Amino acid sequence: MPDSGNTIYDIAIIGSGPAGLTASIYASRYKLSNIVFGKEIGGTITGAHKICNFPGLQDISGIDLGMRMYEHAKSLGGQYIAEGIKDIKKENSKFVLISETGKEYLSKTVIIATGTNRNKLNLPNEEYYLGKGLSYCCTCDGMFFKNKIVAVVGGSSAATMAACMLSDIAKKVYIIYRGAQLRGDKTWIEEAVNKKNVEVIYTTVVTALEGKDKLERIKLSKPYKGSEYLDVDGLFVEIGSQPYIDIPNKLGVQLDEKGYIKVLGNQSTNIDGVWAAGDCTNALDNFKQVITASAQGAVASNSIYSYLAGGEKTPSFN
Repeated sequence: MPDSGNTIYDIAIIGSGPAGLTASIYASRYKLSNIVFGKEIGGTITGAHKICNFPGLQDISGIDLGMRMYEHAKSLGGQYIAEGIKDIKKENSKFVLISETGKEYLSKTVIIATGTNRNKLNLPNEEYYLGKGLSYCCTCDGMFFKNKIVAVVGGSSAATMAACMLSDIAKKVYIIYRGAQLRGDKTWIEEAVNKKNVEVIYTTVVTALEGKDKLERIKLSKPYKGSEYLDVDGLFVEIGSQPYIDIPNKLGVQLDEKGYIKVLGNQSTNIDGVWAAGDCTNALDNFKQVITASAQGAVASNSIYSYLAGGEKTPSFN
């Protein structure tokens, strides 16, 4: 187990997705001691049914890719704590990180790689139906709906990918999208619309969830085939996500108008000793992919290596 009392790590990495795990791999290659914090190995990619655009791996599940990254980082000496960070502060040029169980960890530098949090429908009884027909993870819960009727809310690549996965399990899959046409990866769109048991309902939103002990029907913003209600056994929500801002706010890290962390080309932030990588940043024109998150993690560790070797401050935003 990592020593939470006396060890001062070169890098503390907050987030165990592709950005954080890649940062750990590169840090270890640079012989920098590092520790990764995160509740779930692989982060949000664990919810991906298939990843088909990661170089060298033509077809791999998000869970498998996350585990491969974790095993790689572990084999090089990276340490992992299966919990999040609830507080962080800078004291005498060192960072003090407090885990969810109250343990303290010390580090010379920090990489924030916290990713994003799934958007909700914001309906009154949404929490009640969670686990009772409502899900935010198709990979996690899809098999519970074998030969049943389900719907996916959203029109992005995540939504069409979820619909494709569910089409192999469920009897019928509806895609409910507020827009007039699906967006995102054209390959997933083409596959989804060509599935015989997938039907798209455009320019429509879900306005209510109904059912006694579990989800039984959803109410639509406009009638579909003569009814404003659609009977479903399950509803999967794929309407994007928002960055976590708690840790950046505690450190005074600058955010853009959408809440993403502002970074320079070397992934540094406005706070000396703090870098950020992955989907929580505004880097690479907000192109959110596994490969871009991994690239940012690698760049951050490379930058920290130079920073610790030369003792130079991170570049100024001014």
